[in-house]
Amino acid sequence: MNPNQPNSLPPSYFDDLYRADPDPWRFETSDYEASKYAATIAAFPKPRYQSALEIGGSIGVLTEKLADRCDLLWSIDVSQLAQDQAIQRCQHLSQVHFQIMRVPEQFPDQTFDLILVSEVGYYWSWDDLRSSQQQILNQLEPGGHLLLVHWTLYAKDYPLSGDEVHDAFLELSPTHLRHLDGRREEQYRLDLFERTTPRLRPRSTQ
Repeated sequence: MNPNQPNSLPPSYFDDLYRADPDPWRFETSDYEASKYAATIAAFPKPRYQSALEIGGSIGVLTEKLADRCDLLWSIDVSQLAQDQAIQRCQHLSQVHFQIMRVPEQFPDQTFDLILVSEVGYYWSWDDLRSSQQQILNQLEPGGHLLLVHWTLYAKDYPLSGDEVHDAFLELSPTHLRHLDGRREEQYRLDLFERTTPRLRPRSTQ
């Protein structure tokens, strides 16, 4: 945890970035991002998902690619400035729905067979990360997949590191999540989990 930034980053942090630059992380043009997006999509074990959730959709570059694998995709973000761009980019994709929502204070009510947390977990404080984990577990269907992808280098503004986020989810294995795959590249880390199926209670013999 970063002692200089113990709290989750507020929506205003991101609005200021997008106001200064519509694509502050070069999602549209970076070879690094393009390669990471390709690895993200390739990591999905199933060819298609019925209902997916993307937490932190930003300007929609990955959202557009993710939509090809989903019957229904909810993309949420804290910044209206970013999401306006995403809506414009994905206007031809009727299966994609957008909503401004700040996790963990807010979370969709429906369940999902895929949840993607890409480049967003390190913006949370430890308390918010733990709360977000519980929200994700509550809404991820048994047998559903959770994919984490995060930059692993140091960022002075972020409360957590990418490794801290991924290691926190690994702590939920094997009781709540089953770790299916993990890979580490030079600047990012990817981990794939499956929601464990709750055991059925044995029938009473009485």
